[in-house]
Amino acid sequence: MATLEEITGRMKTAVGDDSGLGKSLKFNLKGDGFIHIDGGSVTNEDKPADLTITISVADLLAMGEGKLDGMTAVMTGKMQLSDMGLAMGLQSKMTALFSKMA
Repeated sequence: MATLEEITGRMKTAVGDDSGLGKSLKFNLKGDGFIHIDGGSVTNEDKPADLTITISVADLLAMGEGKLDGMTAVMTGKMQLSDMGLAMGLQSKMTALFSKMA
């Protein structure tokens, strides 16, 4: 399984100069660390974000590979969102970001 550093590296590559999200995003990887995205900045800091996604590393990787749909992940409890409305508004942008991670 990929390490936090490897996943963060993939995120940095996917984000490039600007994530295009227009909001800050934090992945809480359930005890395996954090990935915080704000504009073009990608760090492992646990700091406040507009949207926090709580998901396991395995499920995050499955989403990046297109093997797990975001809506399915939420409905089955594999992914929790701090703000469902904001997540729905960012869905297409997050999908584009995930596709760049593969």
